Amino acid sequence: AAEIVFKERGVSRTSLAEIATAAGVTRGAVYWHFKNKADLFDAMIQRVFGMMEDKLAELQGDADLNPVDLLVELALHFVDRVANDQRYYHLLEISWHKCEYVGEMARSRDRHLECGNRYLSLSEETFRIAQARGCLSASIDPRQAAVGLMAVVDGLVVNWTLDRSLFPLADYGPAIIRTYLAGLRAA
Repeated sequence: AAEIVFKERGVSRTSLAEIATAAGVTRGAVYWHFKNKADLFDAMIQRVFGMMEDKLAELQGDADLNPVDLLVELALHFVDRVANDQRYYHLLEISWHKCEYVGEMARSRDRHLECGNRYLSLSEETFRIAQARGCLSASIDPRQAAVGLMAVVDGLVVNWTLDRSLFPLADYGPAIIRTYLAGLRAA
């Protein structure tokens, strides 16, 4: 119910009472599970990032995987989920385009930044490992490569969730991500 109301009205213009009405429950029932709207929003968004962290753990368990391939698989998984899972798409659309991260929502912004910084650090470290193994060109700065990957993936998804008619994410996303990462590999 929160997803539906947030999508229609935006996060800042939605009250817990409206969410309760949409869910067919009392406002007290919503407060039983969530302290406030920010808490409910964080729980909703955690479903997206929780799935990504599960996928990352699965990929890290494959010791034979080239470190750059780990990043490719993680990015492709994310793009695939956004392009092919309506619920995932809606959560990101709300998060990026229907939420003002001020007031009670500022805490959610901080959590999103923390998650983004973890992904950036993980990518940088993975690029360092790839470089040490000879899978990444020695002339590439791992931090720059990580920032570039984040910019490519986030740029694709942010723009596609804003206007799905711009390009077919399921087709363009993997090709663009692979092209970016192919340019970083050692010859």
